[in-house]
Formats: sequence, C-alpha cells, structure tokens
Amino acid sequence: MAATTENLPQLKSAVDGLTEMSENERSGFINLVSRYLSGEAQHIEWSKIQTPTDEIVVPYEKMVTVSEDVSETKNLLDKLVVLKLNGGLGTTMGCTGPKSVIEVRDGLTFLDLIVIQIENLNNKYGCKVPLVLMNSFNTHDDTQKIVEKYTKSNVDIHTFNQSKYPRVVADEFVPWPSKGKTDKDGWYPPGHGDVFPSLMNSGKLDSFLSQGKEYVFVANSDNLGAIVDLKILKHLILNKNEYCMEVTPKTLADVKGGTLISYEGKVQLLEIAQVPDEHVNEFKSIEKFKIFNTNNLWVNLKAIKKLVEADALKMEIIPNPKEVDGVKVLQLETAAGAAIRFFDNAIGVNVPRSRFLPVKATSDLLLVQSDLYKLVDGFVTRNNARTNPENPSVELGPEFKKVASFLSRFKSIPSIVELDSLKVSGDVSFGSSVVLKGKVTVTAKSGVKVVIPDGAVIENKDINGPEDL
Repeated sequence: MAATTENLPQLKSAVDGLTEMSENERSGFINLVSRYLSGEAQHIEWSKIQTPTDEIVVPYEKMVTVSEDVSETKNLLDKLVVLKLNGGLGTTMGCTGPKSVIEVRDGLTFLDLIVIQIENLNNKYGCKVPLVLMNSFNTHDDTQKIVEKYTKSNVDIHTFNQSKYPRVVADEFVPWPSKGKTDKDGWYPPGHGDVFPSLMNSGKLDSFLSQGKEYVFVANSDNLGAIVDLKILKHLILNKNEYCMEVTPKTLADVKGGTLISYEGKVQLLEIAQVPDEHVNEFKSIEKFKIFNTNNLWVNLKAIKKLVEADALKMEIIPNPKEVDGVKVLQLETAAGAAIRFFDNAIGVNVPRSRFLPVKATSDLLLVQSDLYKLVDGFVTRNNARTNPENPSVELGPEFKKVASFLSRFKSIPSIVELDSLKVSGDVSFGSSVVLKGKVTVTAKSGVKVVIPDGAVIENKDINGPEDL
C-alpha cells in the first residue's frame, strides 16, 4: 500500500518524540515528507523544453577578464565565501572517515589542497576569504579533529552540520528511530539541497552578510577543479545574477549528469530521474543536451536568506529507497542544483572541462597522481605534454577498488601522458617507472599473478599472462 497524506499525523507525532532533532530539523523533515506525499512533483512537458541561449548559459570565453589590478581582485575576493560539501564518507574507496581526507597527491589530502589554495589567495591579495565545510553527522566529529591542524594557516575555517533526518520504514511509514533503531543507521543526511536552510539555520549566513560577504561558491570537496574563479565572480556581481551553475560539455562518460534547460521562460536543471522513459535515450545523447552540471555553484547570500525565510526553495524530491539490515527504508533528498529555478536572473556558465576533476574512484586517483597532472600552489593542473584534450579511459578491476589495495599494486604510478585506454583485471601489479601508451589491457587469469616489470614500456598491447611480457 502506498503511503498517502493520511499517514502524516502519525508520522508527525512520532517525529515530535525524537529528541535528537532540532525544531528546524523537525519542521524541515515534515515539510519534505508532506510535499512528497501530496505528490506535487513538477511534471515536465517534453515539448516545452528549449535549449538555453548564450544569454542563459554564458560561454566562459565571453566573460570579461579581471584586470591585473590587485585592488580590483581584493575587492572581489572580499565579497566571497568558499563552501565545500564535506558530508561524504570515503567508504566506496575503502577508507574510513570523511572522503576529503584521502591523500590525493604528494601526500596532500583534498582538504589540504583546498586550504593551500585559499591561503595563497589570502596571502597574495591581503584578503580574508573564509572556508566553510558543510559536514553531515557522519563526518562531523572527524572533521572537527582534522581542521585543528590548520589553526596556524591564514584561512578562517568554519564548519556546520547539515540536517539529520530519520529514515522512514517503508511499509509502516514511521521513522525508524521511533521503532528502536537508535544507532546512526536510523538517520540520513537529506542531500546537498539542504545546504541553503542549514547554512541559514547555523547562523553563519547572517554572520557573513554582516561582514559584507555577497556570494558563496559551493562545490563538492572531491572536485579538484573547483577553484576560485574571479572571472565568474566579477560577471555575477556586474550582472546581478543571484545564482550561477557551472556546466561543461558532456562526454560519453557523463551521459547521466543533469543538464540545464529553458522551461517556460526560466532556466532549470533537468535530471535523468525526471525524464519520461521514452525520452531517456534522447536525454543521454550528446547532440540535444550538450552540457551537464558540475555542481560548482555560485549563489548570492542575500537571495538565499530571502528564499529560505519565505520557505520558497521547493526543489524536486529525490526518493532514495534502500534496504538496511534487512529493513526497507525510504530517504527523501534534494539537490542544490535544482534550486536554480527559484533565483532571479539565474544563469549557467559553460566552463572548460578542467573545472570538473572529481575523484570518485581509484581510477580517477590514478589519473590525478600520474604525470598527466602537476601540482602547483595547491592547484592540480593538466600537463601540457598531453595533446589529446580528453583524459585516457581507465578501468581497474575490483582488486584495485580500495585505496590501500590500489597503492599496494603500484610501486610508482605509471606514465600515462600518451595513454588512450587502460583496462586491468585480476591479480596485476606494476613495477616502478612503467610507461603506458595507446590502448593497453592487462588480464591475469584466476590463480595467475601478472607483474609488470620496472621500467617496462607498453604500447598498444593486450597482456593475458606473464608469457606476454
């Protein structure tokens, strides 16, 4: 039996009994559930979708550059707050604790690189750009300990927690914690759409406004390309854009990413979940929907305050059904990018691919730790020696899934500047100073170990066992 609005009173009284929740969390949660139950999902009429013009999705090249004048730059930076979404754990990569403390390159973690970048800006221009981390209850305690190591850095670091909502037991439609599920598994963080109310509820938003801050640059902590960009900031201030989403051209690897459309005169995000079945292939095509959302977002602080106070941010609800400990539960989430349609004068900016460099798996770690990139002042930048604008495609088998196993299988990261594709499966390990070029596959059959020797140069080769080396 599907839940209806008749389930609300019972749910509400159960939630009132959950003392771990703040008043804001209670009302936010009940609000979300009642929107979900009343089925107010926005129905997209496919024929009304239009490709956004250059006025709505501005080409990055068309934005005015920022002059070399230090005072202009300082003036811009004084209006900025940098916020990283830091709620995710490193579990898929076999790590405990926040994902942002995985070492990315030269012994530095995501968080180290972020702090170095902002510190360099603050030192160079004599400004005070603060760094804000939005944690979830999963990452809060660890993050508080980790940020202590930056107390001597020239960056003010703020942290706040996103909301903690109870998972709902699907068949009875009651909060799981009310049924005795008291550990962490009874709860969930409701997606990054929660960044706006949580920033406001934490008191941080008002405090930044009183310091003369105007914009927040929000990005995932695992996107190494999401560095402060003054050209974008200058454009938003000049054109009074309340919201800006960075998009970048889709490749075949990005077919599931959300895209920006013009719909009934407004710019909005279209996610694959909102697409009717008969149009999914069209959505995935690179011809019609050429761009996707990087989740680098620039948002005006006053506008956030106004919309949160008016309870106007009613983003599409993403129902996320899960089975935990044999119990079917439902968690309702929202995404920050979907908020674009509620802001005035919202735009997208079509940025170079270099601003989207996420590390979601060890195959991404291989790219970032290799000679394909170099590290300068905390920025990971691409090596000019590679002529192909696209990165090589890398597929590593389950033996490489966890960071520790990945690292144990490479004496050193191979040179891949001239690599087109690499596919590795089975018990394979690499010696030091290996060079991979063209298309390479290495397959170790069950029970066989393949070790690529030190200094090997492998070009356009299929290796199916030690005899092929």
